[in-house]
Order: sequence, then structure tokens, then C-alpha cells
Amino acid sequence: MDAEPGARYERILLTRMRFIGDIVLTTPLIRSVRAACPDAHIAYMGERDAVSLLEGNPFLDEIIPYSYSRPGVLEQARVGFLLRKKRFDLVVDLFGNPRSALLTRLSGARVRVGPERSGRGRLYTIRVADDGRPKTAVEFHNQYIAAAGIPPVASKTELFLTEEEKRDAVSYLRWVCGEGKPLDPARPIVGIHPGATWPAKKWLPDRFAELADAVRAKLGAQVVITAGPGDAGTVTAVGARAVSAPSILNVLPLRQLAAVISCCSVFVSNDAGPMHIAAALGVPTVGIFGPGEDSVWFPYDPSAGHTPLRKDVPCHPCHLDYCNRAGEGYMECMKLLAVADVFAAVERPLSR
Repeated sequence: MDAEPGARYERILLTRMRFIGDIVLTTPLIRSVRAACPDAHIAYMGERDAVSLLEGNPFLDEIIPYSYSRPGVLEQARVGFLLRKKRFDLVVDLFGNPRSALLTRLSGARVRVGPERSGRGRLYTIRVADDGRPKTAVEFHNQYIAAAGIPPVASKTELFLTEEEKRDAVSYLRWVCGEGKPLDPARPIVGIHPGATWPAKKWLPDRFAELADAVRAKLGAQVVITAGPGDAGTVTAVGARAVSAPSILNVLPLRQLAAVISCCSVFVSNDAGPMHIAAALGVPTVGIFGPGEDSVWFPYDPSAGHTPLRKDVPCHPCHLDYCNRAGEGYMECMKLLAVADVFAAVERPLSR
């Protein structure tokens, strides 16, 4: 059952509990909620590090971090009690796992929106069942606020950095980055993110290395390699294979990483969080897809220089974390993507 159109809310909580890219993809929804409820107190709850990306968002009044590093029962009780005290009248749960469903119920909000799922669906007052039609991740999230009577009016993802963060990123690239090989932020910089949460989403390290060399030799651009937690082996493999000695960055806090990405002229990434960060910052982004669906997870405007790359294979979309094909078919979706394909996607926005 949906809410009446034009329903009024004074205290609103939006929550997408986990995953960097997914949280970035909810940012159009934040703008839409503010447009519909200009005087409301709007809060956002999610995993502590990931929601730091929402700091400085002018459409939010509050960010509520959830720490997965603390014992689950203790953190669940702490946050549940906090939500109860804040007296939200609308909670929109965009994650819908058992933890977020229970926290939504514990909030005591009179209107609680979440997915129609067996068992925990009864914890919501409005349950959203996907209509099955093809849609981007942004359009998928928009179903939830529409069910609460809030019209979706925004579609572009966005992140907000302070001028100080931008200046610090320039200083980092100029003086700290590259162990004695400083970059010149006034010249084109191509960022490359060869990591991903799951092995099946990773393009091959030797191809990333060849791409870095081609960008340096043919386009005269500087290259930086970014890394996330757990990417050390992948980044090392790329660096060892590249003859152009690209600058390899340390694992950075998310907002510092975002500020560094904002200095790039183009950003190349596997289907991972930094890909979404780059696009939300307006950096022309090349997204490399294997098991995932670019039509869902890359809702970015080609006219802004954003390009998804994917090769058709019989098993797509498999949504697997690890490729389950053997022999020549192993990681076929990634093997078919040539360096020339990615280089061409990088060259186009640089040539403009």
C-alpha cells in the first residue's frame, strides 16, 4: 500500500546500510526528498566509512554512522535506541536485509518503507515489490520514495567536496604521491582502479599495465593507480608489468580518495565503488564490466564522457563473485575486452 501523494513528513530517515557504490547511487534520491520536503529534517544512516562520502551534502541535515566493526548486538541496540529518540515519521530502507529491517521497525516511525520480502517484509508499513521492468539502480531506488508519496525528480549522482579537501588532494599529488615522482595536477591525469571486491569483476592486470603504458606514451598523460583495502596484490601486479612506472597510491580514506579522483581528467575502473565516486564527481569515467549489468549499474550520461565497456558472452549476466567456467571459457568476458577498446574510451574525453 502506497502513501497518499503529497504526504507530509517532518523527520525523515533514508538508509542504505552498505557498499560504497550503492550508497553513491542513492544520492539522486536525497535531492528528490529535499525538493519534496524542503523544511524536513533529513538524515541518512549507513556503514561508517561509506556514509562519510555524504558529508557536505547540502540536502542532508544529519548522517548516522553504523559501525560493523563493533559486536552486532551492541551496535544494533545502540543505533536502535538512537533512532527511537529521534522520532522519525518516515524511514525509507533501501537495503532491506534483516538488520536494516529491524532497525527500521525499532525507529518507531509511523511510515516505514522497505522491500517486499518473506518474513521481514511485515516490519514495514509500505512494502515495495519490484515491477520486473528493466531499470537502472537509480530508478530502482526511486520506487521507494514514490511509494511514500514523494515524486522522484533527480537522476544524477553527486558528491560534495570542500575546497580544503580539493587543495589537499592537489598537494598530495604534487608532493607526496609516487615516492619522489610527483605529479603535475595542471597536466592531464588518468586514474586507474584495477581492484574490485570480487575476482570475477577484475580486468586482467597485464591489460591494465598495457593501458597505463599506452596512455603515457600515446596521450602524454600522467597515470595514477588507486587501491582499496585488499587490492595490494592486484596493484602490485599492475605496477610490476607496466614499463612507464605509473604512480601507485596508498589505500586512502574514502573522502581523500574522492578528492584525488576529482583531480583526474579521466578515471578507469572495474565495476567497483571508485567507479561510482568518479562519475558522481563529474570526472569522465570508463567502467569495465564482466558479470554485472552495465545497464543497471552504470546510469551515467555518455555526453559527459562516461563510457561502460562490456563484451557479450553466453553466460552474461552471471552475477558471480568467482568465474565458474573452466578452460578457455574462464573469465572470457574480461579476456575479450582488449586494451584498444579501453584506450579509445579514455582518449575520447581527453581529446575534447
